[in-house]
Amino acid sequence: MSIVGITGGVDTHADVHVAAAVDHNGGLLGVESFRADLIGYETLLSWLAEFGPIVRIGVEGTGSWGVGLARFLADQDLEVIEADRPNRQT
Repeated sequence: MSIVGITGGVDTHADVHVAAAVDHNGGLLGVESFRADLIGYETLLSWLAEFGPIVRIGVEGTGSWGVGLARFLADQDLEVIEADRPNRQT
């Protein structure tokens, strides 16, 4: 049996991360921008939790701008999924 909850997705950038929350049916619940630092990570997580239990969070750029956020979320015992950056050459 799967847990009904929300999934987050984060597009990472140097100064600001943009997060989206979707429900278990794939419906968009919201999109918001957060600072790319510890305060921003905490605020992002609190914002996601307002929509319900967090099942997983996809983070783009876990080897670069998203590494701090990915580590923070993993430290909160959340499932973090590495999302590949799009190939901008195609």
